[in-house]
Amino acid sequence: MLLKRLFDIFASLFGLIILSPLLVFVAVWVKLDSKGPVFYRGLRLGKNGKPFRIFKFRSMVFNADKIGAAATADNDFRITRSGKFIRKCKLDEISQLINVLLGDMSMVGPRPEDFQWAQPRMDKIRNTLSVRPGITDWASIWNSDEGAILLGSPDPNGMYERILWQHKLELQQYYIKNRSFFSDIKIILYTLVRIVRKNITPKEIQIYPTFHDLRGEVVRILYEEHGIICPDTKDYIKSVNNGTSLKNKNVA
Repeated sequence: MLLKRLFDIFASLFGLIILSPLLVFVAVWVKLDSKGPVFYRGLRLGKNGKPFRIFKFRSMVFNADKIGAAATADNDFRITRSGKFIRKCKLDEISQLINVLLGDMSMVGPRPEDFQWAQPRMDKIRNTLSVRPGITDWASIWNSDEGAILLGSPDPNGMYERILWQHKLELQQYYIKNRSFFSDIKIILYTLVRIVRKNITPKEIQIYPTFHDLRGEVVRILYEEHGIICPDTKDYIKSVNNGTSLKNKNVA
């Protein structure tokens, strides 16, 4: 654990120094693009259930957490112009290096859940709170396009819990059970590689539903249960007609 903490301090400090020009650019862009602070300081659950305020470049309108769901689809009306770009490129996350340096988070660990959303689900996430939350982990690599998966959903929180959350919990628990300094390095390397090469899939997540599986299931639910037509609904209807629908796949 001492080695992990020393690595976190060194990596976060190094990252903040090297990325400082980018951090300043994003901060100025966020500030000029819309009213409100540069950082979103949402309340998150930390190690042993201790709450902390996350540093995240604000990609949504001010007080977005008070006018919408904790989960966010790509077409969420709260996302700002600059927010669309920085969310797509994951630039909103790099400011969490500050949380790592302060000791609230680690470079690698289960992603911290929204404090309010997590309260009624504490019995299910208690094991993930035994370690510091992180910027990335196996679940983050697997579910790197959550907004695109939830696109078009009128209830992103409900869809997230129905389609994504159980798989995410399994991968978080897998990380905790098998964590080591070398597995952390492996996760960091895969996270960086997957920014530019999403087709590279580590063996640890290969048994889990792909983006297309998950998106297909969301489209099916929206179409069959809510009558909502999305841009990719035609693909789902075509797959039904061809007998290749994801309807019977175990993705939820």
